[in-house]
Amino acid sequence: MAQTVGDYLLQRLREWKVDQVFTYPGDGINGIVASFGKADNVPRFVQARHEEMAAFQAVGYAKFSGKPGVCMATSGPGAIHLLNGLYDAKLDHVPVVAIVGQTARSAMGGSYQQEVDLQALFKDVASEYLVEVNVAEQLPNALDRAMRTAQASRAPTALIIPADLQEEEYSPPQHAFKQVPSSPPSTSWPRPVPPEVDLAAAAEVVNAGEKVAILVGQGARGAAAEIQEVAEATNAGIAKALLGKDVLSDYLPYVTGAIGLLGTRPSYEMMRDCDTLLIVGSNFPYTQFLPEFGQARAVQIDIDGRFIGMRYPTEVNLVGDSAATLRALLPKLERKPKSLWRETIAKNVSRWWETMDRQSELEAKPVNPMRIVSELSARIPADAIVTADSGSSTNWYARNLRFREGMRGSLSGTLATMGPGVPYAIGAKFACPDRPVIALVGDGAMQMNGLAELITIARYHRLWSDPRCVICVFHNNDLNQVTWELRAMGGAPKFEESQSLPDVDYAGFARSLGLEAISVDDPADLGPAWDRALGAGRPAVLDVRCDPEMPPIPPHATFEQMKAMTEAIMKGDPEAFHLVVQGVKTKLQEFIPGSPS
Repeated sequence: MAQTVGDYLLQRLREWKVDQVFTYPGDGINGIVASFGKADNVPRFVQARHEEMAAFQAVGYAKFSGKPGVCMATSGPGAIHLLNGLYDAKLDHVPVVAIVGQTARSAMGGSYQQEVDLQALFKDVASEYLVEVNVAEQLPNALDRAMRTAQASRAPTALIIPADLQEEEYSPPQHAFKQVPSSPPSTSWPRPVPPEVDLAAAAEVVNAGEKVAILVGQGARGAAAEIQEVAEATNAGIAKALLGKDVLSDYLPYVTGAIGLLGTRPSYEMMRDCDTLLIVGSNFPYTQFLPEFGQARAVQIDIDGRFIGMRYPTEVNLVGDSAATLRALLPKLERKPKSLWRETIAKNVSRWWETMDRQSELEAKPVNPMRIVSELSARIPADAIVTADSGSSTNWYARNLRFREGMRGSLSGTLATMGPGVPYAIGAKFACPDRPVIALVGDGAMQMNGLAELITIARYHRLWSDPRCVICVFHNNDLNQVTWELRAMGGAPKFEESQSLPDVDYAGFARSLGLEAISVDDPADLGPAWDRALGAGRPAVLDVRCDPEMPPIPPHATFEQMKAMTEAIMKGDPEAFHLVVQGVKTKLQEFIPGSPS
């Protein structure tokens, strides 16, 4: 039997060492689906419940494997559904390749069923590389460029293949005019280092500082050892952007934790008081949480010159690989004696974690959501991968979860879309089947799409050598983050019609799928529940009924700002008295004697 275009596509993916394609079938990709059957399902066809979830799974896979994730969808509606996940990849700089079907070439332009202008549709999200393959000879170069561009640009790319072409006999490009060959799928990437003159200028800035602060993002993940050396030499403290939460252990005494609206008080104070700022692999956008303009001299290191010097008025910009650049910079740095600056940072960090412990122990109706994460921190496996969704649960992931060395974690950092927590976890399990994965997800995200993807977990978990995949649901029957944004930013009480969620038995649904199912409505049961979930020999859903009125108060919030929010709440919020009491109790923990001022 002759090799078809669909057959060759899968052959080339195998040569790229693609082990699975996250997808959902449809007649616009029938030729490729048939090729999966002929290829004994290699690479594996991983059937999501929705194309958006397939794209999120590819993003999760790419984030935790370091290799491009591949997703696929049919023409028309399937292609449209991919967009949100692909935008998540674009904004978080993640390599993903989308393979998309299209109506038959003979019908193009005829307003045919499911015919959508896919090149216009994907023009922005796949701006780094987007191509429609119209003849077989075009395919090798197009696919190889899509894979290489995704890796080189850390961005999504897209390949459009009409349905009729997928079933045609494959013929390779010839040594002929207007035919383009391609090379075998092997690529090594350089680790660029800036010129000596720029390194010397950066060292002069850092050496002159007495109160050095370092901000790291996901681009610093491969430079953890070098960053620690720089911090030790300069007495710096280190704050972490949300996508860089797993770069360094939270048990290092000079790591101040997250920065920003979801950040910690030590990070806020360090940025407020520093005189020098070193930014490594971060495009953190919220300048109000960085030093006042003119207060600090700043140096930035980033591998992508398009994103450097755009968040803070940096004095020296170093375009290069984070680890290689820091290794070249280190010999030029002067080792400083121990200082009051570092001592203050360490004391603030220690007291902050004491504050977090006190806040997590506060009584709530029925369970304090902070305690959910604090109990996890006490027992999380050292090799765990944690995914988080967007919502109020993100606050507790950012502030309360202490990462150990070797742990990994991520979320939709820049798009901040709802719904990737569970599909990210699935992608993580395919990337690292031998590691436990934990997803921290709000009940809004579970109702949006997480429940359906529990079916995907139930279907595939036997492929994972370590089957532990714990989905923890913050069950408060409220779209809680938006509720708090209405109160704090809009000065409006909670609007029940938009914010209240139907009550769902998440554990019950998990049980019906054959998963471990645990319901918790008593804080005393939380620790044992985590032990049970992490000790189960199968995926688990931990359904915790928690208090929606525990406020995610930013670390920089003053009592005056809280007073203004309280006045808005008292205008008619259904839980006004309870949430005011919880807010005051929570904020007071920061001002107990011995806590950060």
